[in-house]
Amino acid sequence: MSTKLRKTGVSALGEVPWGAHLCLFYETKQDLLDTAVPYFKAGLENNEYCVWAVSGQLAEEEARLALGQSIPAFGQHARGVEILPGREWYLADGRADAERIIGGWHAKLDTALAEGYDGIRVSGNAFWLGTTQWKEFREYEEALHTAFAGLPIVALCTYPFTASRATDVLDVAHAHQITVARRNGHWEFIETANAPATTHSLTPREREVLTWVARGKSASNIAKTLRITKRTVDGHVQSASRKLGAQNRAQAVAIALRNRFLEVDPPAS
Repeated sequence: MSTKLRKTGVSALGEVPWGAHLCLFYETKQDLLDTAVPYFKAGLENNEYCVWAVSGQLAEEEARLALGQSIPAFGQHARGVEILPGREWYLADGRADAERIIGGWHAKLDTALAEGYDGIRVSGNAFWLGTTQWKEFREYEEALHTAFAGLPIVALCTYPFTASRATDVLDVAHAHQITVARRNGHWEFIETANAPATTHSLTPREREVLTWVARGKSASNIAKTLRITKRTVDGHVQSASRKLGAQNRAQAVAIALRNRFLEVDPPAS
C-alpha cells in the first residue's frame, strides 16, 4: 500500500496518512458543508471511493446537491460517491454494534479496491450525543484506531456543537487522532490524541512552513512559494514535528494549532 499522504481538502487538517481518524465539531450546517464538501472533493480527485453517512439537520438530497454545486463535472464522479442515511447505517438493528459497523466499512473498502479505487474516504455525522447509545458509540469510535490502522481509509467524524456537552467533546477528542472545530467559518483546535503536555517554540520559518502545510500545500508548492528547496521544506517540517512530539506532519499541524502557533485560514486575496 502506498505511504503517500492524502490531501484532506481541509485547511486545518492538511495532508494525512492512510488510516487517519479525524474529527470535526461544527457550529452551523454551513460549517459542516464547508468542511465535508472539499473533503470529499479531494477524495474524488485522489481516486478514493467516498461514503457520507448523513443525519440530523442535513438530508441526503441536500448533501448531494451541495456536492454537485461545488464539484465541477460532479455527474462524472457520481458513481464514486455514496450517501447513506446515518441512522440506518449505524443502527441497522436498533443498536450500536461496533463490530457490525466496522465490518460494514471494511466491506465497502473491499468493494472499492476491487473496482479500482485507491481506497475509501468516509464521514459520518453524529446523532447519538446525549442518547442511551452514547456509551456504545464512544466504544465504536475508540475501536476505529485499530480497525483502520494500516488500511487505505481516511475517516472524518462530525459532531454538532449544539448537541454536545463539555464531557462529550472531551470524550470525542480523545477518541480521534486530530480534532478541530469550525465556528461560523473560523477554525479552532480542540485537542489531539497523545499530544505532549509541553511544546518547544518553533522558529518563524518553521511556523511559516507549517502554515502552508495546514493549508494543504505540498512540499514542492511550499518550496516554490517561499523560494527555497523542497529538501529545506522537508527539513523544517521534520524539525517542527520533532519539537512538537508529533509522529507526522498532520499531527504537527494539529499540535501547533492548539498552541496558537499558526493561522490556517487562507490569506485575503
